[in-house]
Amino acid sequence: MGILEVKGVNKRFGGLQALGDVNLSVNENSVHAIIGPNGAGKSTLLNCLVGKLIPDTGSVMFDGQSVLGRKPHEINQMGISRVFQTPEIFADLTVLENVMIPCFAKRDGAFRMHAIESVANERSINEMAEEMLADVNMLERRHDHAGSLSRGDKRRLEIAMCLVQQPRLLLLDEPTAGMARADTNNTIDLLKEIHDKRDITIAIIEHDMHVVFSLAQRITVLAQGTPLVEDTPDNIKGHPKVREAYLGEAH
Repeated sequence: MGILEVKGVNKRFGGLQALGDVNLSVNENSVHAIIGPNGAGKSTLLNCLVGKLIPDTGSVMFDGQSVLGRKPHEINQMGISRVFQTPEIFADLTVLENVMIPCFAKRDGAFRMHAIESVANERSINEMAEEMLADVNMLERRHDHAGSLSRGDKRRLEIAMCLVQQPRLLLLDEPTAGMARADTNNTIDLLKEIHDKRDITIAIIEHDMHVVFSLAQRITVLAQGTPLVEDTPDNIKGHPKVREAYLGEAH
């Protein structure tokens, strides 16, 4: 049984069947990619995984607990962090301040300590934020304004903002979208380092097959909201159902 279990998930928007009987299992400490052509239901599935959407039927369980209907700070407290397709940072704040912000969560009308409560007495938030920036090779830029960063560095910053919450599962929605190849390769290397160092489970939605085959240990292929194949990268390459989904005909 995986750390993330999706069973029988269906989601409709009016007359559109966005997801149809989706079953997915992500093993702990693995890197699992979810791929598929445009309109396959990838983003809808991701939004179900973080509780943003509630399926019409089915369940989404993380470490034996349902994520459905939970608020964002509750999802984070469970150990799930998400990197959005477009980096979501505070452009007017410094790089260091951006990483410090996720250490707090707004609950009951007040800002309270979030995921790092257990170590807050031993190390300052500032020290923890600097540690995360060092992990993504951005410590030297900690006093720069975040808005001045390149897209690749904004992505690194957003990953650091996730890491400071000490997640067990990191969800990434096309993390290399809009990047030059050099930044893409740097992001691949960074995610490999994070996975190896921290044993974080990573689930990634990505169009770039170079990224997918460089990172993933298992791949789930969606087409028209339904899983076609789940297998290793070697077995996915050239699979007739995958070629049909992407190219429109089997080969």
